[in-house]
Amino acid sequence: MRILLIGLLCLISSKFAWAQAINSLSVQEKTEGWALLFNGKDLKGWHVYGAGLPGKSWLVDQGSLKLHVPQRAGNKAPDGGDLVTDFSIKGDFEFKADWKVEKYTNSGIFFFVKEEKKYPHIYNTGLELQVLDDQIYEGAKENTHRAGDFFGVANARLREINPVGEWNSVHVIFKKGKLTVIQNGFIVQEHQVGSADWKQKIANSKISTAPIAQNDLSGRIGLQDWGSSVWFRNIKLKATGYK
Repeated sequence: MRILLIGLLCLISSKFAWAQAINSLSVQEKTEGWALLFNGKDLKGWHVYGAGLPGKSWLVDQGSLKLHVPQRAGNKAPDGGDLVTDFSIKGDFEFKADWKVEKYTNSGIFFFVKEEKKYPHIYNTGLELQVLDDQIYEGAKENTHRAGDFFGVANARLREINPVGEWNSVHVIFKKGKLTVIQNGFIVQEHQVGSADWKQKIANSKISTAPIAQNDLSGRIGLQDWGSSVWFRNIKLKATGYK
């Protein structure tokens, strides 16, 4: 019995020893060239789109990057704004993050964002991967506005979303012109950027005049403030080039 107990304790200790801390890189990730975009302590490396430092509605909450909106009053937090990375990506990349929402949250993760005056809003320029409580659209006809969709562009092929208040994971891969989205372990989007099908999807969307429509596939990563609470953590990037 004593030997069995010692063995069980060793097994439990080993499991916890191997569990990776949030907002950290594993040895393998470091070897592969991954970088943390959020350190779990502050908002270093991020600023508000078209402005300066993040507003006070963006805060660190128990190791998570949170947009804190106790009472929704419109489509922007009282002192928030859409966040973008301080740098732009050029070329192939992989992006990972965990996200969770509260009831009726609407948010998104943007890619290929151009921070220029001629684009007054982040959604005028970036490709948005939806982050939200799908209950917002319960009973509505199928659209491209649910979690895992590219807003206004393409549906997720599967809707494998965890309940409100639980964490979801997303892994976006852009490699050799192929754009793949893996959500909670399931491939939900696959597109050959530059194909006739993709060009048609972009042409029929609200970003038909954005640089991405001209196959300009460089830019910043953004996190949306749409006036409702949302949490992000384990935000990681592996990219071939920066500018």
